[in-house]
Amino acid sequence: MNGERVLVTGGGGFIGSNLANSLAVDNDVVVVDDGYLGTPANVREDVEYVERSVVEDELPTDVDVVFHLAALSSYAMHEDDPTHGARVNVEGFVNTVEQARDDGCDTVVYASTSSIYGSRTEPSPEAMDVTVNTGYEASKMARETYAEYFQNHYDLSLAGMRFFSVYQGYGGAEEHKGEYANVIAQFADDMAHGEAPVLYGDGTQTRDFTHVEDIVRGLEQAADHELNGVYNLGTGEAYDFLTVVDLLNDELGTDIDPEFVENPIPEDVYVHDTCADYAKINDATGWEPQIDFEAGIERVCQQYN
Repeated sequence: MNGERVLVTGGGGFIGSNLANSLAVDNDVVVVDDGYLGTPANVREDVEYVERSVVEDELPTDVDVVFHLAALSSYAMHEDDPTHGARVNVEGFVNTVEQARDDGCDTVVYASTSSIYGSRTEPSPEAMDVTVNTGYEASKMARETYAEYFQNHYDLSLAGMRFFSVYQGYGGAEEHKGEYANVIAQFADDMAHGEAPVLYGDGTQTRDFTHVEDIVRGLEQAADHELNGVYNLGTGEAYDFLTVVDLLNDELGTDIDPEFVENPIPEDVYVHDTCADYAKINDATGWEPQIDFEAGIERVCQQYN
C-alpha cells in the first residue's frame, strides 16, 4: 500500500499498532482505540490517534481502506459479560463497516479467529466445518456472516483474517496486554526474571505461533488484493508449550522448570491444538510466513540478553 488514507480500529493495541506503524511509512494512517487494551504510546507520532469506541458515531471512516481489528479478544473477556462482548465485537464491526460504506470506502480487512476450528493437530483449511463453543468464537463467526452480507448486498470487498497464535514479546507492543498477552511473551518475561512459567494442564497443548510481522504483511496484502472471504494467517507448524519453555531456556541461558496448574478453562471448550493451512492466502497473494519459530523466540528474548 502506498499513498492511501487508512483507518486501523484497535490500532493502539498489539496487532493494530504494529500494523498502523508499518502502514504509516507510506500512508496516511488514523487509529481508533478505546484504550482498553491499547495505548497511544504504541504508535508512531505521525499516526493520528482517536480515542473512541467502535460502537460510537462519527468514526473517522473517510478512508480508502479500513482494517478492523478492534475486539474483545479472549474467552475470559466474553464470559465475564457476553452482552458487552457481542456489542463490541459484532455491533462494533457492523457500525464501523456501515460508516465506512457511507463515506465511500469499499475495502475492509477484519480480524476473525482460528479458534472456530476447535482442536486439530492437522493443518486446518478454511473450507472445513467449523464450530462455536464460546461467546468469543460466536462473535467472530457473526463478523464473517455480516461480512458476507455486506459483500453480497453492497458489493464491498471484505476479507476476514483467521489469526492463529500471534506473538511478539514484551519488547514490542504486546506488553500492554499484560495477562492477555501471548503465552510466549508471558513465559519469556517470567523466566527472564527467574520465575517459573505457569502451564495449564501438562503442557502438551500445541499452537501455531505466528510472528506479528508476518501477520501485518498478510493484512496489507489482503487489502492490496481487495480479497473477499476468509483466510488463514498461520505458519502451518505447531509447537507444544513444553517445547516453548525449552527454547526459551536455551535462548535466555536459564534452567527453569515450568509450574503446572489445573486449566481454568473447561475442557469441552478449551482449544488444545491449532495448526494453519495457509494455502488459500498463498494462492491469492503469494503470502507465506517469513519468520521461523526459533528466530521468533530469539527476537522475543533480545530485550533480556
